[in-house]
Amino acid sequence: MKKVIEVDGMCCERCASRAEKKLRILDGVTGAKANFKKGIIFVETDLPDETLAACVTDAGFTVKEIRPRKGIFG
Repeated sequence: MKKVIEVDGMCCERCASRAEKKLRILDGVTGAKANFKKGIIFVETDLPDETLAACVTDAGFTVKEIRPRKGIFG
């Protein structure tokens, strides 16, 4: 399942890279891409939202929302 994580505290490319790396080391995450300008992280995973939130918080960011990512077809 593809998810979008909205975060506070991601201010540069280095922060985005740190968030991506922390998520990618979790078993069950097949991809992660952060956009620091928009304050979002795109994740492909089957893990529960609580696990993702704990990982992002551990990386030093505040999670605002986790929601399913919707494609152009729904």
